[in-house]
Amino acid sequence: MNRLFAAALAATLATPAAAHFQLIYAPDPNIEAPGDVTLKLIFWHPMANGHAMDMGTPVEFFSDFRGERTDLLPSLAPITFKGADNEAAAYEATLPVRRNGDYILALTPAPYYEGGEDIYIQQITKVFFNKAGLPTGWNEPLGLPTEIVPLNKPTNILVGSTFSGQLLSGGEPVAGAEIEIEYLAAEPDMETNTAGAATVGEAPGGTLVAITDANGVFTFGIPRAGHWGFAALGSGPETEHEGKELSQDAVIWIKAYDLE
Repeated sequence: MNRLFAAALAATLATPAAAHFQLIYAPDPNIEAPGDVTLKLIFWHPMANGHAMDMGTPVEFFSDFRGERTDLLPSLAPITFKGADNEAAAYEATLPVRRNGDYILALTPAPYYEGGEDIYIQQITKVFFNKAGLPTGWNEPLGLPTEIVPLNKPTNILVGSTFSGQLLSGGEPVAGAEIEIEYLAAEPDMETNTAGAATVGEAPGGTLVAITDANGVFTFGIPRAGHWGFAALGSGPETEHEGKELSQDAVIWIKAYDLE
């Protein structure tokens, strides 16, 4: 059993009903007019509307537009997110949107100490916004330590279609890695920083998973409109933090729509 699969299996067994996912959230990734988009950064168990975890100060947070990067760290403001079970430290941020095209956001959070497993977790997370429907590079990698590169336009996936992504670590495809799949069952309220009402129950049989092929590619059929997250646990090159094991994960979020 390779390291990536072992790490993913251990995490899955530790959280049989739902997984922890770093979230960069705004209700709609499709933007029509110039302006500032408010974002919520939350570390949470979103499919179960479960336990939320305290975020430390992020290491890096930027947007990439046609290869030009904008540092979003100065826009961060601490908030308290209220989930169904508890409250946790989170952040609000602002994405400035001016020109038409794709805005790729990448967050490297501070490693989170998971006491139950005595390890650190760092979920390097990507999310996508688009202004006016113009594609300008959503499928380009950002050169992150580990990342999932979408192979379908991530801002308008249709329910009943599929989503594919390629997992990279150090810029190279990762074969045989387990990808955890999570639905945002309770979308955060942007005004009150609280979890909304859950729209679905937990998935039967535990965490949804897919396995990457020889080229690091996985595919998942999208059964429902809303926000879907995909995480590769332990896919990053860094394996230790402050003398303890580090699971450096790649996370990507997309949004799916019903065709009306």
